[in-house]
Amino acid sequence: MQRIAGWWDGFELWVAGLPFIPQFLVVLVGMVPISFAIAYLLDRALRALFRALGRDDHTEVPVAVAAPARPTVGSGAR
Repeated sequence: MQRIAGWWDGFELWVAGLPFIPQFLVVLVGMVPISFAIAYLLDRALRALFRALGRDDHTEVPVAVAAPARPTVGSGAR
C-alpha cells in the first residue's frame, strides 16, 4: 500500500507542477472517463434498487381518453 501511496503522491505533485493548460488536460482526460463510469454504475445500481422496490419506470401509465372532435356545421369554408 505504501508503494501505491508513494506513486500517487508523486503523480499528484507532477500534475500540480504543470502549467494550467496541461494540468487541465491531464485532469480532464482522467476525470471524464471516471465520471462516466461512476454515473453508469450509479444508474445501474439505482435502477436495480427501484425495480426491487416496484418503482421502476416501466409501470403502466393510464392512457388519456381523447375528447371527441367537435362537429363542423356546414362545409366549414368561409
